[in-house]
Amino acid sequence: MLLALMKVPSVPNVLLFWLAFVLTRPLGATAGDFLTKPVAKGGLDLGTAGSSAVLLAILVGLMSYAQVRERRTVASDAYGDAEAVSPPAV
Repeated sequence: MLLALMKVPSVPNVLLFWLAFVLTRPLGATAGDFLTKPVAKGGLDLGTAGSSAVLLAILVGLMSYAQVRERRTVASDAYGDAEAVSPPAV
């Protein structure tokens, strides 16, 4: 739903931020419980250090993905679409 709202120009970015912020709180708590809960209770029993390492790896992975995607966008704009962005004739 949030991804679809991002494409609607009339929806303010501040509203999107707060919706995402509020919606991810229960997800983070549930994921944290899943990583630290004992296996007998349906968790992975990684403890606090193990769950922190998993979450850090996910964070680094997502940041790396975003960086690669940004570089590809900049490179394609610099080399492939240079003519499409020319200024209007006066």
